[in-house]
Amino acid sequence: MTPETFAGAILVLLFSIILHEVMHGLAALYFGDKTAQKMGRLTLNPLPHIDPIGSILLPGILLATSALTGAGGFLFGWAKPVPVNPLNFNNIRVGEAVVAIAGVAANLALAVLAAIFFHLFGSSLFFPHLANILSFAVSINLVLAFFNLLPIPPLDGSKLLATILPVHLEMKYRSLEKYGFLILLFILFTPLGNIVWGILRIFINFFHKLLGV
Repeated sequence: MTPETFAGAILVLLFSIILHEVMHGLAALYFGDKTAQKMGRLTLNPLPHIDPIGSILLPGILLATSALTGAGGFLFGWAKPVPVNPLNFNNIRVGEAVVAIAGVAANLALAVLAAIFFHLFGSSLFFPHLANILSFAVSINLVLAFFNLLPIPPLDGSKLLATILPVHLEMKYRSLEKYGFLILLFILFTPLGNIVWGILRIFINFFHKLLGV
């Protein structure tokens, strides 16, 4: 991956994770929760959304590693979660489900939009790196969408699952959220992570072929 392509990929990553969070906030607002709006999080301005680790440190390390090795590499990250208070929803379970799926839907929409631009403008002679950047936009948004669907607290998939569980199981399931980051680290950095990513790749590759990118 050239420096130009990687710089474009950084911008694509930031926009994708920020839009994901903004859509959570907009969906919450629709159902009656103004928490994100009051905290100034319903904006595409990156500053209120930047997470020091997920938005700066991790992408920076991956970018530096790629530059030093010259081998290119995988780029990933996340934004600061948008605050949502389900107690303000006029329908708590439906509201939580829609808020959870809103971020995933945003990433899938971005993947489709990037694929359309790839087919229309990917061969442009004026922007020789555009095809690679658009291809990355498709890939990262598919990764963000399907990764967030994993039923592991606090990912969006866990919120969706919680809305269909019986109340007594829902409370026990939600109690796992305080251990969510540790659970994610365990899954991603142990052999179990290979299994999880293998399953995710099936869906990601299917959509890549479907979109023709």
